[in-house]
Amino acid sequence: MSSPVTTLDRRFSDENAPATGWEQTRQALQAAEMYWLTTVRRDGRPHTTPLVAVWVGDALYFCTGDAEQKAVNLRGSAHVNLTTGCNNWDSGLDVVVDGDAVVVTDQDVLRDLAKAWTRKWDGRWEYQVGQGGFKHPHEDGLVLVFEVAPKKVMAFAKGNPFSYTRHIF
Repeated sequence: MSSPVTTLDRRFSDENAPATGWEQTRQALQAAEMYWLTTVRRDGRPHTTPLVAVWVGDALYFCTGDAEQKAVNLRGSAHVNLTTGCNNWDSGLDVVVDGDAVVVTDQDVLRDLAKAWTRKWDGRWEYQVGQGGFKHPHEDGLVLVFEVAPKKVMAFAKGNPFSYTRHIF
C-alpha cells in the first residue's frame, strides 16, 4: 500500500490543530481491541455491531459466522465502516476506516491471520484454519474472514486541540 494523501479538515478542527499523521492513525488501528462494524442491510438500513479485528500489513481483518447478520449483509453490499476509539469527549483518537470487505480464502493468509488473532489477545481468540475460513475449536460451522483495505481513513483527535484528518488511499 502506498502512503495516503493526508489532509486536515479545518472546518472541524481547532485553529492551530495539526493533522494526525498516518503512522499515529495506523498505530491506533493496530492497538485497538474493539471495533464497531457497520454494514448495510438489503433494505438500505445500517447494521452496526462490535467485534474484534486485527490490523495486519495494510488492512483490517474481521470474521463472522456465515449465517450472522454481518455476513448476510455483506453478500448484498461489500461497503463497510470499521470504527474504533473511545467515548471520551476531550481525549483520545477515534478512527473510522471506510472500504470494501473481501472474503479471504487463501490458506497461507488464513494461517497468518489466525496467528495474529492468537498473538493479539494472548490466546483468548484462537482459530483453526478450515477450508475457506476459520473454525472455532469447539464449534461447528465456518467462520468467514474478511479483509478491508482502506479507501479512506478518518482520524478524529479529541481534546486540546480537536482535529479531523482524512487519509485517502
